[in-house]
Amino acid sequence: MKYIRNIGINSKKAFDKLKKVDHKKITKVLEDYNKSLLQNQSQIIKENLKDIKNVKRKHLLDRLILNKKRIDGIRNSINEITKFKNPIGNIIEKWKRPNKLTIKKVTTPIGVIGIIYESRPNVTADVAALCLKSGNCAILRGGSEAFNSNKILARLFRNSLKNNYMVKNCVQFIENKNRRVVDFLLSKMGEYIDVVVPRGGKGLVSKVQKLSTIHVIGHLEGLCHIYLEKSSDLKTAKKVILNSKMRRTSICGAVETLLVEEKSIKSHAIPIIKSLISLGCTIIADKKINKHFNHNLKKAKEKDWKTEYLDSKLSVKTVKNVYEAIEHILKYGTMHTDSILTHDKKNAEIFLNGVNSSIAMHNVSTQFADGGEFGFGGEIGISTNKLPPRGPVGINQLTSYKYIVSGKGIIRSWYNDTSQK
Repeated sequence: MKYIRNIGINSKKAFDKLKKVDHKKITKVLEDYNKSLLQNQSQIIKENLKDIKNVKRKHLLDRLILNKKRIDGIRNSINEITKFKNPIGNIIEKWKRPNKLTIKKVTTPIGVIGIIYESRPNVTADVAALCLKSGNCAILRGGSEAFNSNKILARLFRNSLKNNYMVKNCVQFIENKNRRVVDFLLSKMGEYIDVVVPRGGKGLVSKVQKLSTIHVIGHLEGLCHIYLEKSSDLKTAKKVILNSKMRRTSICGAVETLLVEEKSIKSHAIPIIKSLISLGCTIIADKKINKHFNHNLKKAKEKDWKTEYLDSKLSVKTVKNVYEAIEHILKYGTMHTDSILTHDKKNAEIFLNGVNSSIAMHNVSTQFADGGEFGFGGEIGISTNKLPPRGPVGINQLTSYKYIVSGKGIIRSWYNDTSQK
């Protein structure tokens, strides 16, 4: 597709110019963009209403909505991102070899980052800001359900670049809604795009991982767990679990499975489950839990332990101890976010070291699985890759590095060298 290939060519050219830009100018672009979001607030909401009116998948509605409060949230995120120091050119490590070689490990930008995302228009603003601040160029491909919202947010960002005499193509938004665009971008654009970040449902992410010839940063699902122990404080446990599930059910950091220590069923699980039900949460429970509710709860099946509901639903399973909880998470988890509620320090340590989560928590709501809450200003996504970056991917995670080696005419010995290099 000539249209997409041209976007790739323009991004490469923009990146070459971006490397020469004073970081103060990047900061000014972000400040101006923040102001333009406020100045054009009514127009943004107007465009967003077009998307809301046309939405077909109603479960995406909460993610799609932009109102004054959420635009304020975007602006706060941009403001935090703006405050960060330039992450490029920092010396991570430095050492001297016996032969007097000096070696430095120095941060560099990645290059061109392609972001494929679905119904969250705030991603357009967050990702554009994070990429620019970390010295990278962005190609944005948002979902069709948020097309008008994404388009105006991207246009305002490009205007801010232009107004500060920077290349607008540092950020590009793909305006073609054809789904074949994504296939082409993933399979034919490796010459122009350095990293792909998928943000969306299981279908999107699995497709990206299957088709992409480009390195992928992302997570397949946010199947988050909480393990509840009897030693935990009931009041605290209830507060954390209710928040983890019901604050926002549609985000990847929402808890989907509650693992209950057998000893805590009567003292903790029953009152907490009753509170969840009173808030409108559907409980899908195993036999041991269901027995205490006269088997009126929905019966859990094998598939429920594998399901990311993104809704007011929660799977509940009984386990004997922390080791059985870890075993369940290792079997069914997606290496996203898992939390333990306990006052037993030894069990907390066993859990935190035992799970393979990119984010492991102790007495904390899983809804804190967010780059903004980590102090990153925002996030390009949450990575469950085993190789770095892992967890929330912010500015510092959007950098690579190179080794700079210097000396005074140092050469490697011609003799007595047993290496094959």
